[in-house]
Amino acid sequence: MLAVITTGPASVPIDEVRRITNFASGEIGAILAATLAQHGFETLLFRGRGATHTEVPAGALLHQFTANRDLAQQLATLSETRGNDVRCVFHAAALSDYEIAGVHGPGGTLDGARKIPGSLARIQIVLEPAAKILPQLRGWFPHAWIVGWKYELEGTREDAIDAARMQISGGSADATVLNGTAYGPGFGFLAEKRAPLHFDRKRELADFLAARAAHSAGGSQ
Repeated sequence: MLAVITTGPASVPIDEVRRITNFASGEIGAILAATLAQHGFETLLFRGRGATHTEVPAGALLHQFTANRDLAQQLATLSETRGNDVRCVFHAAALSDYEIAGVHGPGGTLDGARKIPGSLARIQIVLEPAAKILPQLRGWFPHAWIVGWKYELEGTREDAIDAARMQISGGSADATVLNGTAYGPGFGFLAEKRAPLHFDRKRELADFLAARAAHSAGGSQ
């Protein structure tokens, strides 16, 4: 049984020394990878290079990524060689919603500059939507139980649950984990046509997800 976990932050380079990134420690991915390994899974952990939690759990093989495109390429390559072996995917990485379309200074474009001068009075960064990875996972890993993540800051717990239901109803995921200030302390888990479940701690969530993944891999999803 092969399990795939994505975790940690993606980053978008502005030049060779500056980047735009999300914050994500990567800890939940490490905890989940260790727990899946204990349940008998061969575990592949794809972790953003900016993660502050750098432990590599026993039984897990680490792959690192930078931008969304980097992670997508690695997953697509895995799908070509072992796509049918993957039985579960946990997509917890904090990926970029936007990528840089151009950088401009007072004198015109700064695209291609190795290091933008720090003396400029102003620069403008143009962003455009980045390609989403979650909708591509089912094509890459057709036999996998796919769990997405929703990190919501604005609104209520009910709003966060509605956002998770939309993710599931769109077909991108079989289930979704919820967290963030909109949800409140702890974690929620939502599967289609089922009431949300709540977990207070990361390890409690990881134990549940690993057991559910093993159940799914056994053919009784």
